[in-house]
Amino acid sequence: MKAGKLPLPPLQSAKLLDQVRERVRYLHYSPRTEQAYVYWARVFIRFHDRRHPATMGGPEVELFLSWLTNKRKVSASTHKQALSALLFLYGKVLGVDLPWMSRVDRPRGPKRLPVVLSPDELTQIFATMEGEHRLFAQLLYGTGLRISEGLRLRVKDVDFERRAIVVREGKGGKDRVVMLPLSLVPALRAQLARAAALWRADNASGRGGVEMPERLRHPHSAGAPRP
Repeated sequence: MKAGKLPLPPLQSAKLLDQVRERVRYLHYSPRTEQAYVYWARVFIRFHDRRHPATMGGPEVELFLSWLTNKRKVSASTHKQALSALLFLYGKVLGVDLPWMSRVDRPRGPKRLPVVLSPDELTQIFATMEGEHRLFAQLLYGTGLRISEGLRLRVKDVDFERRAIVVREGKGGKDRVVMLPLSLVPALRAQLARAAALWRADNASGRGGVEMPERLRHPHSAGAPRP
């Protein structure tokens, strides 16, 4: 049996939204995905006068998605996110198979050509920044990191010898390696030195601590529901 087909363990949380959080963390989805899925589950429940989703089905879901499109005028990407959240809620949390949800009409967003900045435009943008903000922007541009991935980088994720950065639990919960531009090595080394000094000062005053990926936390806390 494939890993993706293994049965999910019983939920330990009593409240529905906590069950969503518990299942998201068990499947190692990103924190941003957790926030989005909890948000749309809450909006869906409130839209139907706080009825439990287990007592509802296709008509209620279609009515909610139609309301998002026609009343709230959400974008195609937002509509897709809400639909994904409801698919997760029914399929992974409530354990309900709803094959009709794959046939729900999805609004199509306009096709747009990506905007690519010229080297001169990039130089002008970076010139308006300074310090850590400039280095962070250059790091995102030079490596292709997402903002959330850049903010979660740790010292051990940077390999100066190989000029590589390990991105842990990126989109889809997968790790990957990206190349570190040679031009950013001196500035990044200096920034890490400043961060180390700040950490030592915080640690000495009892304020040390960083966010860690789920898989690196204490095994008993991984997948645990929010208190």
